Amino acid sequence: MTSSQMTGRLPMLVARIERWPIAGAFTISRGAKTEAVTVVAEISRGGHAGRGECVPYPRYGETVEATLAAIEAMREPFAGGLDREGLQALMPPGAARNALDCALLALEAKTAGQRAWDLLGRPAPAPCVTAYTISLGTPEAMAAATARVAQRGLLKIKLGGDGDGMRIAAVRAAAPECELIVDANEAWTADNLEPNLAACAAAGVTLVEQPLPAGKDEALAQIRRPIAVCADESVHDRKSLAGLRDRYDAVNIKLDKTGGLTEAMAMADAAQALGFQIMVGCMVATSLSMAPAMLLTPQARFVDLDGPLLLVRDRDDGLRYESSLIYPPEAALWG
Repeated sequence: MTSSQMTGRLPMLVARIERWPIAGAFTISRGAKTEAVTVVAEISRGGHAGRGECVPYPRYGETVEATLAAIEAMREPFAGGLDREGLQALMPPGAARNALDCALLALEAKTAGQRAWDLLGRPAPAPCVTAYTISLGTPEAMAAATARVAQRGLLKIKLGGDGDGMRIAAVRAAAPECELIVDANEAWTADNLEPNLAACAAAGVTLVEQPLPAGKDEALAQIRRPIAVCADESVHDRKSLAGLRDRYDAVNIKLDKTGGLTEAMAMADAAQALGFQIMVGCMVATSLSMAPAMLLTPQARFVDLDGPLLLVRDRDDGLRYESSLIYPPEAALWG
């Protein structure tokens, strides 16, 4: 990048794929992975640059290569003056738009000499408790993993269907004082829904996330839910909220689903108006993915932004974590 490009009036867009090794393996009901593959977009203008990071998710039909191509295809629209409002109309929700939306917001904040939350008129995020994820495994392996982090205030337990009652009981025995939330990642069925919910309730679980497959979750409206149930794969942006009111008590807002912080903030406001509790979630990624989501934490009952803690290393100027506390980003990272 030359100095003339950096100081020119027209925005310059570059994008790249990054690979970040995971400490051990991250296992959910759909499989395991040993690295986080992210796509980073950087937009430069007038001597300032803003970055955004996204995680393409195969569950939603996304690939790393297609996401990178979708971002790079926006060079001409940005050169023509495309702004965040125009971006929402031009691109669908998803990972590619998330990286661009967050990069634009960071650039706007730097150009204005303000923090992103002040620029947007939102409350400044404060240090808050984030969940820490326990991967799916045998009851014994999950109990051992839980015991090593039992001092944390909030644990998110990955479950996977058969045997989940034994898994959650073993986890609770290993961490008797922790608040527990559960993520089944669509692995339960209408037949085992009620027994598994009962097992979670008996273990003192506070919230169960996406127990049934998206589009096949009608049974949630037909039972008495003993604990709160949160939509994840069933909810993406504001358009998907209204149809979930009889099935879910909470919604998990992830920037890679909403297509960026712009839609995520509007979705959080709409979800609160409909009476949903809010969970702020993430994919496994670096602090650059977590930082914009911190603006949603003042509205959230549950914060799950532990992605960098699952990596071998985070990027420079990463978020500050102290045990279960996560702190707002410094301007050197984002916003």
